[in-house]
Formats: sequence, structure tokens, C-alpha cells
Amino acid sequence: MENNLIDMLPLSSETVSPNDLNPEMIVAPPLVIINGTLDPFSGPWTEATAKHLLYRSIYGPTKTQIEEVQELGLNAAVEQLLSDPIDPGLPINYNYLLDPTTPVGQSWIFQPELDNTSNYRRRSLRAWLTGIKVNQKLTVHEKMTLFWHNHFVTSDIRAPKFEYQYYELLRTHALGNFRTLAKEISVNPAMLRYLNGNQNTKNAPNENYARELLELFTVGKGDLAGPGDYSTFTEDDVREAAKVMTGWKINYNRLTGDLPEPLFISLLHDTSTKKLSYHFNSESITNGGEDEYKTLIDIIFASGQPAYFLARKLYRWFVYYHIDETIEQNVIQPLAQVIIDNDYELKPTLTALFSSEHFYDVNSIGCQIKNPADFVIDLVKQFEIEVSAPIEEQYALWYLYFQGIVLIQMEILNPGSVAGWKAFYQEPSYNRLWINSVTLPIRLVYTDLFSTVGIGQGNRRLQIDIFKLVAALPNPLNPNELIRDLAEPIFPLPLSDGQITFLKEVLIPGLPDEEWTIEYTAYLNDPENELIKLAVEIKLRQMLKALLGFAEYHLQ
Repeated sequence: MENNLIDMLPLSSETVSPNDLNPEMIVAPPLVIINGTLDPFSGPWTEATAKHLLYRSIYGPTKTQIEEVQELGLNAAVEQLLSDPIDPGLPINYNYLLDPTTPVGQSWIFQPELDNTSNYRRRSLRAWLTGIKVNQKLTVHEKMTLFWHNHFVTSDIRAPKFEYQYYELLRTHALGNFRTLAKEISVNPAMLRYLNGNQNTKNAPNENYARELLELFTVGKGDLAGPGDYSTFTEDDVREAAKVMTGWKINYNRLTGDLPEPLFISLLHDTSTKKLSYHFNSESITNGGEDEYKTLIDIIFASGQPAYFLARKLYRWFVYYHIDETIEQNVIQPLAQVIIDNDYELKPTLTALFSSEHFYDVNSIGCQIKNPADFVIDLVKQFEIEVSAPIEEQYALWYLYFQGIVLIQMEILNPGSVAGWKAFYQEPSYNRLWINSVTLPIRLVYTDLFSTVGIGQGNRRLQIDIFKLVAALPNPLNPNELIRDLAEPIFPLPLSDGQITFLKEVLIPGLPDEEWTIEYTAYLNDPENELIKLAVEIKLRQMLKALLGFAEYHLQ
């Protein structure tokens, strides 16, 4: 069990106040050793296992959702998580009064893009995609959409219709077929712009997309096997793939209201025969015009290597970053075989992973550091705060959350590089990179605000109804049970006795347990008495603030 509570934050919260957390004290934690294989999980299906599944597959699982998934059982729960999401509709103009074509409350997607509209539409799009995450039901769809964004990266496009079309493509294929998505993303206008595919012609070949197609999107870059040979592809493969991808441009007139489209110009396409290396069975590709890139991708996927590359990335996204020889043999290779056997379909692959004994090994629980999207949206969702406001006000809140995610170093639609966010690939730190001297203080500010005055903008603020929250607990009159039950759905593992003692000292400093029973009973007997209510509320909010300040709250 010691491997679960990895000490990526300073000292144990049993011995130090959360307010004393110092990022300079952060040390590299020991690796967690996760046991088990891809064989089906046969252990008891409990609230803890249901919670672990939801922590890794959706944003901000609530106690209600955890109980629902526990009631469903493992197989039905996984099936539910792989269901299609509700259509979120189109992003709207939520606050810009100067758009001559799109009134507030209507969508700008099929309207002309004028000079003064781009910035507000980019804000609208970011609010919209954040709102989808906030309103996510029991489906892994949105986490898989972000997975694909981190995989098939585009960044700094700064054109809202291009960004919308790209992100919607990822959402459409989030739980679909890897090979199909690889084909469609190859000629997606945002990708053509980002990796210079629209500049790749027979007379001036541009290898940017061809290189990333092999190195980052499909087979990965292995160890150097020889001059220009990376064990999975060669430099010659890059050059030949670039020839295959020649001739693509973007058809877009921002004044028509249409979305951008890929446009193939045959006169710019290299019609020569392309010869791939032994990594791809030395296949030759003859001129196929606008369908030639599909032949290339079919050949790449026929090698089987994309299955192993994807299996490792899914593992690091949903389980843990460390893959040793045992995990490679017991989990990665069998998972890759599932991908191959199912012709690169995602649902059977995720079913195998989410149903495996390895996924539910005790050391897997609580070993991931929450990425910024998880962290911010968890704060918004886990306390089941209801937001009854006009859609325009909800957009304003969603954009505020998006900005919060950016502040702790994860800007969606603008990853740091074509390889994605460093926390998903940078050895040896991986997800420990989310916690640093910049992000830790900001995370603590968020938890402090959320547990006290709330998070919001203008007159619209989200604040925990602390009395409603506590009233729903089984025995709020007992301070030990109150603290334990309050923490249970929002922490991956139970609090220790030392942590409960620390929090009780915040709740009723230096006083016996009976003091809390007396105070809370007084409130229950006279809930309209403002003095009694305020005294209880202050105690509860300070205790919640300390609870959310624990290092373990950053884990999932």
C-alpha cells in the first residue's frame, strides 16, 4: 500500500499543514509497481473499485455517479462508459454584441468570419469544449477526445472554425477506429495548416507531416538500428510518405460562412511510384491521386506497429506512466493484440483495459497526478453544485474554468509541442511535471477559494452548499465520521487516522468530539439563527479548505 500514496507533494499531511506545502521540497517519488495482467478482474466490485474506474474515465465523478456505477457492476459499467455522448450542440455567441451576423445566443459556426469576430469566437469555442467536460455524463468519450488531441496534435491555429472542425473530428472518432481517424486527420484543414501539409507539393516536398505521421501518430520512433533507421521506420520512409501526401490544399473563404475543406490539386501531386522500407514489407505505392494517402495509412497499419504504439499511450493515459518489461509482456502486448484482432477499433480495446485485473490492482489506485483539466473540473463537479443560469452565463463560467486550466499549464487547443504535453511523454518525470513551483501555489489558491467564497465571475459564483453537503452524510454529528465520509468520494484512498485527527483539530481546535455534536445539534434545532449558523459554517469551510489542501487531493 505504501506505493499508492506517492509523495509527489512535500510532506505527509499527517505532520504538516496544507498551508505549509512548499514546492521546493518536492522530491521524486518511488515508482509504483502495478501487478496483474490483462486477464479479466475477478475481485469484489466495491465502491472503491467503482470510484477508481470513474476517476480514470470521466471528469469529476460525483458520489451519486460512484454509487450508480457500483450498482451497475463492472461489465455494465464499462459498457455504459463506452456509450455515445449527448450531442452538445454548436458553440454560440455568448456575450459579443458587435457581431453583425450572429446575435448573442446563436451559433457562429456557419456564419461569415469577419475581422472583429475571431477573438470572441475563440473564447466561445474554448468555453464550449470546457462546458462539454463539465456536463459529461457516464462516458469516457471526453477523456478520449482529449487523449486524441494530445496524440494528433495541432496547436496555435488561431482560427476558430479550423479549431472547431478539428476538435469535432476528434470527438466524432473518439471511441471509433484508430486507422479511420488517422486517415481523416491527415487531410483535416487544421492539420494541413499546422504541419505544413498545404505547402507540400511535388516540386517542393515538405516532410513535416510525413515525419510526425510515422514518429508521433502511428508507429513511434524506436531505437536507432542503423543509419537513418529507427527500428520502426526509416528516413527513406519519411521522404516517400511526403511524396504520397503531396497536392493537398485548403479551400476556405471566411466570408461565405462555410467550414474549411481539404482540396486535392492533382497537378501538385507526385505521381511517381513510392517504395517503402522493410518495416512496411517493402511495399510500393503507385499513383492513387487523392486516395493515395489512404493506401499509405493502410500499409502502415498492416505492419501492426501502430497497435503497440497506441497500447502504450493508452496505458500511460489511463493507468500509469511506467512500463517495465513485465508490464510490456503482461499488459501492453496482449492489449496490442486486442487492437489488432479488432481491426483498430477502440471500444473492444478499452473494454479489455477497463475490465482487467491489472487496472484494479491496489497499487494502481491513486498513483496518477491529476492533470490540470481533471483538477479544475473535479473542483467544479464533485460537490454536485447545480448551476441554473442562462446559457450565456454558463459560457462565461466555462471560459473561466478554461482559463484556470491554462494557468496550471494545460492550454487545450494549444499544447506545447507537436508531441503534446510533456507530462505524457517526458521521461523520467511524466505526470510529476504537473506539480511545480508555479502550478502548486495556484492549485492551492483554487482549492482555498472553492471551499470558502466559491469560484465565479461577477454575480455568478459557484459555492458549495456546505450545509446541504454535510446533511447528506450518514452521521454528521460525529466529527470523525463526518470528516471520513466527506473525504471518501473525493479522495482515491481513505484518509489515515492522523489526517482525520489533523482535520478535527481544524474543525474543533483543542476541544473534545462532543463539542462538535453540541454545536451541530444547536444548528439543527435552530437553523434560522444566523449566529449559530455562521459559527458552524466557518468551522466546516475551514475544515474543507484544509481537506482540499492535502497532497492526496491531487491524486486519482
